[in-house]
Amino acid sequence: MRNAQTPQRGQPQGTPAPGGYAPYPAPYPQVTYYPPLRPRRRVNPTWQFIQGFMLGAAGGAVLLAVLAVAVLFFFPPERTNILILGVDRRPEETTFVTRTDTMILATVYPQGRYAGMLSIPRDLYLMLPQGFLGRINTAHFFAEADATGSGPAAAMEVVRSNFGVNVDHFVRVDLVGFVRIVDAMGGVEIDIPKPLIDYEYPTYDYGVRTVEFAAGPQHLDGEAALAYARIRHGSSDFQRAERQQLVIQAVMTRMLQPSAWVRLPAILAAVNDSVDTDLGAVDWLRLAPTLLLVGPANIEKQVIQEDMVQPYTTESGGAVQLPVWEAINPVLLAMFGQ
Repeated sequence: MRNAQTPQRGQPQGTPAPGGYAPYPAPYPQVTYYPPLRPRRRVNPTWQFIQGFMLGAAGGAVLLAVLAVAVLFFFPPERTNILILGVDRRPEETTFVTRTDTMILATVYPQGRYAGMLSIPRDLYLMLPQGFLGRINTAHFFAEADATGSGPAAAMEVVRSNFGVNVDHFVRVDLVGFVRIVDAMGGVEIDIPKPLIDYEYPTYDYGVRTVEFAAGPQHLDGEAALAYARIRHGSSDFQRAERQQLVIQAVMTRMLQPSAWVRLPAILAAVNDSVDTDLGAVDWLRLAPTLLLVGPANIEKQVIQEDMVQPYTTESGGAVQLPVWEAINPVLLAMFGQ
């Protein structure tokens, strides 16, 4: 016998069962599920501005780079020759009445996708702008002694008049300034070709100390890089010129490394405090595309070598070097006469 509480076949649910019992319970009603709303993130207006500025700056940098490359290919600038001067000014000295112990004539030739450096010996004996014969590194000294700030122009003129090469700009840096710049970029990497030692390396206070470098790749801070570029004893001036070019190449290579870009504010501050130049921002923008395309490793490095000069003793007993133009001129023509 069926249970009175059991609904009959076909009997609708929720209706009274036979015998007056309570209705059979209806199924659960359908419920629509609504996920909880996520709390809205509050946007910091300052951070929003910084993000927008960074995106705009990045976009602007990319646009400038594209425009620079386009200008380089379709409207390449003229050749630019720059005289790099390293002056022997010590920390306690306040004037530039000093000799230019480093003279490198650099050239950037956008039309030929070419860049090069030519080191000039400091003891080369030439006619100076002052109207008498002397070492080429003294042209800057005599000019500064006569009128403050005229040294770079005199150094440019002595190169221009004797070498027959146009000199457009100059870059001048002293010892401490060079150390400051290299330290600001976190040092440089140099693959030293052979061991080097100097038992009489000059110090800032005109004393001497021993400086030694082993062969192989090394990380050099500012003082070590300066010492490697300045060592004279145990090597010649011609070999020293080659090392100076290696250091410049290492500095350029370091500036292309992303790890150096975070140091850019410190580097720019060091350059601003340490470098004297007549190159403006527009000039650097004109030179940058060619230098980037050529790359530090492909910059031609030439030195006026020992077979391009003739030893000579002056009337006062000074040991100098006379230029052998028959050997020097072909180098000048290849590097600056294109």
